[in-house]
Amino acid sequence: MRVVIVTESFPPDVNGVAHCALQTARHLVARGHAPVVVAPAPAPGHKPDTGAPCPVVHVPSLPLPGYPQVRVALPSRRLAATLVEHRADVVHLASPFVLGVRGMAAAARLGIPAVAVYQTDLAGYARTYMGAGEAAAWRRIRSVHGAADLTLAPSSAALRDLETHGVPRVELWPRGVDTERFRPDRRDEALRRELAPNGELIVGYVGRLAPEKQVELLAGVCGPEGVRVVIVGDGPSRPGLEQALPGAVFLGRRTGDDLARIFASFDVFAHTGPFETFCQTVQEAMASGLPVVAPAAGGPLDLVAHGHTGLLVPPRDATAVRDAIRSLAADPGLRAAFGAAGRATVEGRTWAAVGDRLIGHYTKVLAGRRTAVAA
Repeated sequence: MRVVIVTESFPPDVNGVAHCALQTARHLVARGHAPVVVAPAPAPGHKPDTGAPCPVVHVPSLPLPGYPQVRVALPSRRLAATLVEHRADVVHLASPFVLGVRGMAAAARLGIPAVAVYQTDLAGYARTYMGAGEAAAWRRIRSVHGAADLTLAPSSAALRDLETHGVPRVELWPRGVDTERFRPDRRDEALRRELAPNGELIVGYVGRLAPEKQVELLAGVCGPEGVRVVIVGDGPSRPGLEQALPGAVFLGRRTGDDLARIFASFDVFAHTGPFETFCQTVQEAMASGLPVVAPAAGGPLDLVAHGHTGLLVPPRDATAVRDAIRSLAADPGLRAAFGAAGRATVEGRTWAAVGDRLIGHYTKVLAGRRTAVAA
């Protein structure tokens, strides 16, 4: 199968869309298929050291105003040319927004089936950044995904949202986790002494530092003695968070085995953002053997079994976050039980298993197109 993956983000970017697109390309190659990736070019001076197993076509891009870490693709003939030159059987649209919309249009002109992967809660972002615009965001989502042969939702909550807002032909496709990289035995006592020299309980957050992530909800955890908050990631909110979270340790962006070592060295993982369509870092924390505190909204509803692998709290509730973390801090046995149950829960959620499900979706879409043509 010849697949063109059109993605709004790709390594060296560090985010869920980039990671999922890379894992998809790797799995397709491993299964004998032929993918090509089309993505926005990285910033000047940033080497695109992607580790990609297939060709990557970069289209010109500009930084998103106010958020330079995000690159937005400019119009380019390279996209349609790639679809033609690669003789694509199917176009995979990863979180289509700008480049993906052009990919959808090009696929339609060329008569190539398109599978759109819903991954970004644009409506939630509209509420966060503009205080309004949610209806307009859903109109755009409905327009883009309605043109696809199939839309894949990462969680049951995302699937319900899409269907409620009139998006047709939606099926569930979750995300995998690298259980070889993220595992409990990567715990590093030397690192723990560096982060918490007085033996404090380490509460960790991993992710982008942006307004929609609401990391400031951890402020109430920074006060008690015996607790150290550690923040991994970067983004426009970092300067404000350094003021809002006194005593927290900010490690910046970390990746690969270094990130896995940090995960395994936490005692509790806390996620605060209420707009996650999936939330990959929760899975990585569970694979690392950590109890999880997360909002009872979006993707975490599928991932965290309340009272078994972690605690779900009301979204945007700083007091609930603080109380949940305090209850885990006071009970080492509960932390260990939640962590062990979390690891057991994700052991079968490999990228290979998830990737095979994706290939199955491609196959059904192609068969549907052949049936429609024959009719």
